[in-house]
Formats: sequence, C-alpha cells, structure tokens
Amino acid sequence: MDLSSKNSRLFLDGITKRYPGCLANDDISIRVDPGSIHAILGENGAGKSTLMKIIYGVVKPDSGKLYWEGQETKINAPVDARKLGIGMVFQHFSLFQTLSVVENIALGLDQNTSSDLDELAERIVEVSAKYGMPLEPHRLVHTLSTGERQRVEIVRCLIQDIKLLILDEPTSVLTPQEVNSLFETLRQLAAEGSSILFISHKLKEIQSLCDSATVLRGGRVSGACNPREESTTSMAKMMVGDETQISSEYPKAKDSLQDFLSVQHLNLKTDDIFGIDLKDINFSARKGEILGIAGVAGNGQTELLSALSGETILEEPNVIVFPDSDLTHCNPMQRRALGMGFVPEDRLGHGAVPDMSLRDNALLTGFLQGLIGRGFLKNKAIDGFTASIIDQFDVKCGGHNSLAKSLSGGNLQKFIIGREVLQTPKCLIAAHPTWGVDIGAATSIHKALIALRDQGASIIIISEDIDELFTISDRICALFDGQLSPIKPTNETTIDELGSWMAGVFGRQQVA
Repeated sequence: MDLSSKNSRLFLDGITKRYPGCLANDDISIRVDPGSIHAILGENGAGKSTLMKIIYGVVKPDSGKLYWEGQETKINAPVDARKLGIGMVFQHFSLFQTLSVVENIALGLDQNTSSDLDELAERIVEVSAKYGMPLEPHRLVHTLSTGERQRVEIVRCLIQDIKLLILDEPTSVLTPQEVNSLFETLRQLAAEGSSILFISHKLKEIQSLCDSATVLRGGRVSGACNPREESTTSMAKMMVGDETQISSEYPKAKDSLQDFLSVQHLNLKTDDIFGIDLKDINFSARKGEILGIAGVAGNGQTELLSALSGETILEEPNVIVFPDSDLTHCNPMQRRALGMGFVPEDRLGHGAVPDMSLRDNALLTGFLQGLIGRGFLKNKAIDGFTASIIDQFDVKCGGHNSLAKSLSGGNLQKFIIGREVLQTPKCLIAAHPTWGVDIGAATSIHKALIALRDQGASIIIISEDIDELFTISDRICALFDGQLSPIKPTNETTIDELGSWMAGVFGRQQVA
C-alpha cells in the first residue's frame, strides 16, 4: 500500500496517543483512498477505538499528522469532522427513543440544515430510498427494530453528503438478511466515491466486503493486507500472533440426553415502557448440551434472563424447574444454591461491582464454594479461588486486589466467565459470553464452556453473535418479540433459517 497523502481521502502519518500507563496508538500510519472500503482489525486494546475517535475529533493525538484530501488538517471536534464530510456510527447508538426519526436526525445536523423539519423529512425519505434503507421520518425511535435504528444513524451521516463513513462493529446487532442489505448500501456508497472505514471482528464479513485492511496490535500497525487474498486464519494471526490458538472445532452433543432445566408457559409482562413482554416461552435445556438462543437486541433477551436468574419472580408455580426442584419462586441466591450459575449481559455494575476488588467480586457469587465457614471469611480460600480465575482464564490485571473497573472490558468478561465456570454449576446461563473479547480470548472461553458441557452441565447461551452460536451450540433457536422459535439441532439448520427466525418468521408463520 502506498503510504503517502497524495491522492488519498484520508492519510494518518505517525499518529501517537498516550494515556497514563498506556500507549494507545504508537506511530500509526494509514491511508484510505476515495471509493475504498478499508477494514481496521485488532484485538481488545489494540487501539482501534482511540484511532477512530482521533479521526472523528473526539480525541486529540499527542503527535503525528492527519491529511484530508492531501492537505494537513486538524480536527478538533466532531463538528469539524462533519464539516469535512466525515460521519461515524458508533457501536452503541446515540438516539433518543421518545423522539421521532426526523427529530433525532435533526439533532446531529447544523442549524441551517435542520431548521425546517418538513423539508428534512422529505430529504430523509429521498436519501433512505436511494440507498435501500427506507425510513418513515415521523415514526418514534422506540417503535423501530434494531436494524431500523442503525439505518437512522447511517442516514443521519448520508444527509451530510458523506465522504468518509466510519462504522464500529455495525453488524453485531443485525440479522443475516439485514447484514446483506447493509453491505449492498456500503458497496453503493463506495461506487459513488465515498470512503468507508469498517471495524469488525467478523473476518468472513471483512473478506466479503473490504478492499483493504490494516491490522493493529498493541497500539501499532502489525500488518496490512487485501482481505480477499487472505484466509480468516492468516488475518487472525496478524491480530493475535502465532502463539495464540484462534479456532477450534467442537463435536456436537448426542441427541439422547436427559432434560434438565425445563421452562413451561413462561409469560411475563414487563414494567419497562421500552421492554418486551414474554409470550408463552417453552423449552428444555438438557444435561451435557449447549442450547443457543439467538436474537437481535431488544426482543426479550433481558426479560428472559431476568426470569431465569430469579431477579424477576413469577407468580405461577412450576414454570422454571430442575428435575427435583421448582425454581419459579426462588430468588437468585436460592437458585445458586440449587446449582445455577449466571453471566449477565451487563458486566460492569451487574456482573461485577466496579469499585470492589477482584477478590471481593469473586466472593460475591463464589461464597458457596467453601469460602465462608461459621460466618467467617476464609481468606486463604478466597485468595486461592481468585488466583485460579486469574490464572486459568488469563485475566490481565494488577493482582487480586485490582478494582474491577480497572480492567479492560474483555479482561473483566474473562474474569466473570471464569468465576462462574470454576464453580462447576449444574446449569449455566450466559449472556453474550464473548462480548468485547478478542479472538484468542473468545477461543479460550469457548473451550471452557465446552469442557463444562462435557462434565454434564446444562448450558444456555443467549447471544447476538450467530457465528459463535453455530460454533458452540448443540441445539439452536431464536427469540423475536418475546416469542421463541422452534428449536433444532445446530447441524440441521442454516444461517438463513436462523436469520428468518430472528426476523420473526417461524416456519410458514410470521410473528406480528
């Protein structure tokens, strides 16, 4: 790749950014040409997010130069980036749910562009139709699907005559069909001359979509490639090094297994105005298997997790049962005592207390593992349990007295997974087990879950990552609008069928 500013859309020359105790970006140089779709790859902590925030004006570099269309340029704030034609769609959407589509888009535009909402609404219809992402300007955001909300974020950028679009993990909340539609839009934008920076951990998607890729490792550029000329394995090795195992094939569990956790006629009305009611959920999770539940965010996953963990207590008896116990009216502590483990979707604040040490966080759910005797803490046992989590799950931290909030998201996730797995629960319910972790850590977590399964545990994985579910699940289904699809052995279904379930098409019927 020609690393110069000549004829480029964007050229970063020696960008460096330091934080206390961390060199986030170390002398990074990247070139992005007009009409190209350029991937940025890297494991957790590689410096991807910091670099994108520098381009968008959220963060200022300590040294290095940024060239825009051949001219050295300083971007001091997002408003400067937008004036140049740079737009960014963050992984977590920044939309007001009680406002309409047009009102949300107006908030991201300058006053001259957004003052006439009727005119802006017409422009939204025109632009969204042109790029195959139809939107109704006056619909309230909370009535939109997750895919439609992402369209709002992208159209807000396209309204501004975009020259560079930055997308951070854009497919993590989409069905396969929505991913295909998004890629068609991005290819159309590139064909018209726009440049796209695409951040994703899904290497197959990068192979399909991107013309070029820059790989970051430890804050530095570790490689560059044409994804179409590489294998997913070779790109992963650029990210994490040759010494890290990056993939495994896992045999599927046998069909003739005994049901363990049984859920019958689970109905739950939520008090959350933006929540989803659960409607007659029925399934059984078997001993020695992993049941995967897919679904786009906001289709009842939070409510299902709350009911299974005991944070929401149901009124009817015999809805959630083990073979010898009715858990329906049990609180979370009672369910743990009966053999349930739980990994929540919100790791900081729900899975761990930010201002408590790892040692104390280990005790919070591990207290039943012989860590307390006659009302007293067994300090050596607590230290040993914490050390086992850190060592076996390769948690990078300053020791067992490190505060939970001091860990990166990926390392905290490994700690929480390890804390639950090492208690060898009879039934483990895990939400997004590899959310935010790099490919090497994801492989380690998957191996731990498979090992727990092979010891006879019943495991339920709720995730938006379809590739992950197909890799480790023995049976699979999907949740849509609070309703559960059919359940099939993973090797008897396809990604397209699962995508249809995620969109509410169950067999010949479509959920309204």
